[in-house]
Amino acid sequence: MRLFLQWTVIIPVLAWVLFFSGLVDDNGYFKIAASILLIFSVMSAVHHSEIIAERVGEPYGTIILAISITVIEVSIIVSLMMTEGQAAASLARDTVYAATMLILNGIVGLCLLIGSLKHYEQDFSKPSVTIALISLVSIIVFTLVFPTFTESVAGSYYSNPQLIFASIACLVIYGCFLFAQTRRHRQYFLTVGKDEDEEIAPPIIISNRIFFTSLVFLIICLGIVVLLAKTLSPTIESIITSYNLPKTLVGIVIAAIILLPEGIAAIIAARNNRLQTSLNLSLGSALASIGLTIPSVAVVCILFDFKIILGLDIKSIILLGLSVFTVMLSLSSGKTNVVYGVVLLVNLFAFIFLMIYP
Repeated sequence: MRLFLQWTVIIPVLAWVLFFSGLVDDNGYFKIAASILLIFSVMSAVHHSEIIAERVGEPYGTIILAISITVIEVSIIVSLMMTEGQAAASLARDTVYAATMLILNGIVGLCLLIGSLKHYEQDFSKPSVTIALISLVSIIVFTLVFPTFTESVAGSYYSNPQLIFASIACLVIYGCFLFAQTRRHRQYFLTVGKDEDEEIAPPIIISNRIFFTSLVFLIICLGIVVLLAKTLSPTIESIITSYNLPKTLVGIVIAAIILLPEGIAAIIAARNNRLQTSLNLSLGSALASIGLTIPSVAVVCILFDFKIILGLDIKSIILLGLSVFTVMLSLSSGKTNVVYGVVLLVNLFAFIFLMIYP
């Protein structure tokens, strides 16, 4: 564990040194090195978040990771909006929409598929999923659907009063979800008990030194991921446009980078027969991604008089509705099988394919 902790400390430090050296802006080789360090910094963040989760217990560990991912998302979106101004008006919508599609179809789909392939069938708490999905559906409609159909402002915009209302609604719903997850109905979100004949791993003892080291380096890792993602985003955008691909793919790439720590953690948990932890991570991050990102971006837009495009087009609304409906049906029985995972992954490929070939 010491050896693993050492590289998870060294990698983010090297990434910070490379970033402040200024070499990333001038040399393609250093951009490749920065991309590699970005990926390993994400892996380091996963490791530190798992240590923290082991120490604080569930569901607090998954909440910490979900909120950490949202901090990355908000930081990247706000920093790009401050840099590019009105040219980034749709960035928040594109990133949040891409993150939601990647979580519901990609991460949940992979967790169901991998967990079912290894364990045949896995159990989870239906009440926890119901609470999360009800909250998620409401937040999605308030933030990504209604702006397309409101009449106060032409286009897929909210007026300032509407934006304030939607932001408050998101915060209230997410706050109530956290209250249910941590206090009133915490038992719903705990890992479902395993069979008596299944070997139970002994608890890992996390010392105070390791815990506080991981807490500090989780923040360090998240910080460098934000900075490197922002630095590399123009390069990503130029590569995408050079192949005549739609610029909205930038949102998918940014969302994929942001969600990598949670995705890896969720898949590992599903493979270890802890699907409840996977679902807590996935659905909790989807809620945090929308419920915290949109209000944060709304504050910036109101303060600096930016116009933010939130409403999706009809095709995207249908794809999002299909994803939510499929996830609700897949998680309605409290048990999983391989078919659910495959269908969700097909939905993900359809989302990406139809973005490239609209």
